Amino acid sequence: MTSKPSDSPGVFAGWTTRRWLRVGVTGALVVLAVLGSLGGWAMWRTSQITASLVDRRTPALVAAIRLESALVNQETGIRGYGVSGRRDFLQPYTQGVADERTALELLRPVLSGDTRALADLAEVERDADAWQERMGRPVSAAPPAQAAKIAEARADEGKADFDALRRAMARQQARLQDERVAATRELREAVSLRNWMFSVIGVVIVLVAVLVFEALRRGVTGPLGRLGSAARDVAQGRFDRSLVGTGPADLRRLAADVDSMRQRLVEELRFSEGARRLLDEQAEDLKRSNTELEQFAYVASHDLQEPLRKVSSFTQLLQRRYGGQLDEKADQYIAFAVDGANRMQILINDLLAFSRVGRVHNEQQTVDLEDVFVRALDDLSVSVEETGAAVTHDPLPTVVGDRTQLGMLWQNLLSNAVKFRSPDRPPRIHVGAVCDEGVWEFTVTDNGIGIAPEFREKVFVLFQRLHTKDAYPGTGIGLAMCKKIVEFHGGTIRIDPDYRLGTRVVLTLPALPALPAATAAPDRETQP
Repeated sequence: MTSKPSDSPGVFAGWTTRRWLRVGVTGALVVLAVLGSLGGWAMWRTSQITASLVDRRTPALVAAIRLESALVNQETGIRGYGVSGRRDFLQPYTQGVADERTALELLRPVLSGDTRALADLAEVERDADAWQERMGRPVSAAPPAQAAKIAEARADEGKADFDALRRAMARQQARLQDERVAATRELREAVSLRNWMFSVIGVVIVLVAVLVFEALRRGVTGPLGRLGSAARDVAQGRFDRSLVGTGPADLRRLAADVDSMRQRLVEELRFSEGARRLLDEQAEDLKRSNTELEQFAYVASHDLQEPLRKVSSFTQLLQRRYGGQLDEKADQYIAFAVDGANRMQILINDLLAFSRVGRVHNEQQTVDLEDVFVRALDDLSVSVEETGAAVTHDPLPTVVGDRTQLGMLWQNLLSNAVKFRSPDRPPRIHVGAVCDEGVWEFTVTDNGIGIAPEFREKVFVLFQRLHTKDAYPGTGIGLAMCKKIVEFHGGTIRIDPDYRLGTRVVLTLPALPALPAATAAPDRETQP
């Protein structure tokens, strides 16, 4: 039967929960099968005795009594006819003969197989035939005048025969009555045994259920509950608590695995704590570096600008006043100085703008890109007009961001598209906008000189130039600034590698959650 899984080493130490359950269920099923067999046997025995009593013993006794009544009626009819000579007195005899036949037809089948009962019936039939031969048939067949003489002559013999018949019927009924009483007593005993047996079966089933539940509590649910409680303690931060497994082997292995995981977590936490301290130190270093960068930006925007403006102003003044008065080499040197000062001023301004992205300009608000795009294009109106550029765009949405930074984004992208134009055709620039799953994807497509595949990632690096300053002016900060602005707004920017007729810049920005995607509309051409 089911028992508590052993916690101590031994023959059962390696048993798993499945094996305990299999053995327990098998034992319970065997016990229930034995009890069911005993209960079935008790029910079968009770039903057999009941069937014998109802179908054989009682009907046999009733039929024997009916047979006796029929024979008594025959004797009464013969005696009355023999005394009175009246035919109507034979009516009980005639009815008795019919009743005798009916009683025998009922009695023979129910006594089949019972040798002793059949012998009693045969004796009754012999005595009845003897009385019929001596008294019944002769008197009933004789006319009224002769019937009295025959009855008077055979009165003593007929009485002796019928008394013998009565004794035979009495013995038959006594045996049948005894058998019925014995069957009734046997039925009561069988019913009592059945009731006791079913009571015992019920008690055993209850005990089996109690044992099964107790074994499950001690061997499965109890260890699982303790393991779950310990695991919850660990989950709440008590990493110093060890998890000790009890019960079947698989539950102990599970506890060991969970405890091993706890130990690994403790080690990871120690490592994470060290990494966090290192990260805090790095964050402090980064904070200090950002502070120094801000100080540098301040110096670049104030302290360096003033002497640079003086150098630029005086070199330009020197160029205007003494240009043509010195030799050609002096004029060339003066021109180099003016150009260098101007480019230095532009570079410092671009670096200052790059450092301010996400630091100075950081006003998160809804921005109408249509309006920002028009303003940026208006700022570039001179170069657009000089180059004959045609700029078209899809309807632009409203997004969340910093208006100044987004303006710088459009201005740099459009400026690059105009600057790096093809010499044999006028610039054609198109800005597309498509919303897909909460993200706006913008494309800036031109028909310019394009970008070689090996430089499609390098163009977003600070100070990365693909051409000399004489061919295309600039500082190499424009696309790096665009990348910083787009990533600050939670988007991405890249060069489309599949576009071959120029350059296509693809950038994404998050869409407003509450606004539906803009529906497609015909391109609009914007002229400065």
